[in-house]
Amino acid sequence: MQQAIVDFALDDENHWYAILACGHTQHVRHDPPWQNRPWVLTEQGRKEKLGVMLECKKCDEESFV
Repeated sequence: MQQAIVDFALDDENHWYAILACGHTQHVRHDPPWQNRPWVLTEQGRKEKLGVMLECKKCDEESFV
């Protein structure tokens, strides 16, 4: 299920995660070559991604319960 990014936070290992409108979270690491997200490293880059839709796997799983 698509959910909008409403904020970002750092986990205990200093990896960024998105906070979604549904309340769930999803990591958005910049970890080349697997994940190329250099925008997450700057405040401006994260700000530009607010409102972007991400697939929330937790919402998908809950819809099957």
